[in-house]
Amino acid sequence: MRAVADDLTEQVAGIGALAEPARRGLYLYVAAQPEAVSRDQAAKGVDLPLHSAKFHLDRLVEEGLLDVEFRRLSGRTGPGAGRPAKLYRRSSRQLAVSIPERRYDLAGDVLASAIERATASATPVGEAVRQVALEEGRRIAADAGQPDAATNVDRDTGLDDLGRTAAVLGDHGYEPRVSEEEICLANCPFDRLAAEHTDLVCGMNLALIDGVLAGLDARGLAAELAPQPGFCCVKVRGGGEENGPNGR
Repeated sequence: MRAVADDLTEQVAGIGALAEPARRGLYLYVAAQPEAVSRDQAAKGVDLPLHSAKFHLDRLVEEGLLDVEFRRLSGRTGPGAGRPAKLYRRSSRQLAVSIPERRYDLAGDVLASAIERATASATPVGEAVRQVALEEGRRIAADAGQPDAATNVDRDTGLDDLGRTAAVLGDHGYEPRVSEEEICLANCPFDRLAAEHTDLVCGMNLALIDGVLAGLDARGLAAELAPQPGFCCVKVRGGGEENGPNGR
């Protein structure tokens, strides 16, 4: 959950930097140019004093929204060519803040890979989506610590299977609510897609969380479809059979 909070803070800070009108104008001007631009060019482009343009451009660099390069604009080299100019161009950083969190990028990756697999192997699309989502869930879980074989509790965090599963799902936007025997998910990261393509996306969600459980070796936990208003369509319950279905 801390990683999600840190990312949100960075995203909000970046967007906040664009709230100032002059800074936003400079960013849009630089982003629209085919080549990196100098301070003079940017200042003239948005009709700002040079000292103001310098301040705002450097603030945009600090927030990771612009990149800097140094180049002699005259093209000359050697003695007498002058110092290279400081030039600005839009960075590759992408900003997207959504509350509650949405992960349409993840859904897009799963669905695109599933279509490729279905096309290449004549696998039905629904089955290909299930397979790819299961694999993606395992990948998502791969970075989480493995539990002690005897106690099934994570050595580093002290979390049991419910806690470990909730932590991973929380890092991917599900907003888990943990009770003694189950995890309810207060947010669906694919909400709009699920509303329009319910069977496909809920099936993908179920397989993805199955993959997380499998990747965590979360013994005795099982994901199931349990749609209810205000929650994700999937719920994780305790009391399942160890090494039972769900891809484990």
